Amino acid sequence: MGLLDGAGFSLPVFNEIEIIDVKINVTDSARNAMKLSMNNDDDTHVLIISAESGGCSGYLYDMKITEDPKDDTFQRIDVDGVSILIHNKDSALLNGIELDYKDTLMGGGFQIKNPSADRECGCGQSFG
Repeated sequence: MGLLDGAGFSLPVFNEIEIIDVKINVTDSARNAMKLSMNNDDDTHVLIISAESGGCSGYLYDMKITEDPKDDTFQRIDVDGVSILIHNKDSALLNGIELDYKDTLMGGGFQIKNPSADRECGCGQSFG
C-alpha cells in the first residue's frame, strides 16, 4: 500500500483559537516592581505574559521583558505607562488573571492568580 490509498497518512489537526479581550488586575506592588524591572526602558520594552504547554497541571506561566515586537497578534494593556502584552492564542487562558508581587525571602517575586484555572500546582507556576 502506498500513500495514495490513505493508509498510514493523516492530516494535521488545527484547533480554532477563541480570542477574548483580555482584562487583568495588577496590584500596586506589581506595578511598582514592573516599573523597577523596566529600568526606564518602558518606552521601548514590554512585559509579555504567556501560557506555555507543560508543568504538572498542563500549562506554565511565562513572563519576560523584551523589546516591543509591535505585533498585532498581541493584546496591549497599559499599566501606568508599562505595556503588558498577551498573545491572542493565550487570551482565553489568561483573561482575568491577577498579577501580584511579593517581596519575601523564600518564594518572592511576581505571582499570578488565575480564577479561571480548573487546577493549579502547589508551586503556583502551573495551571490547567
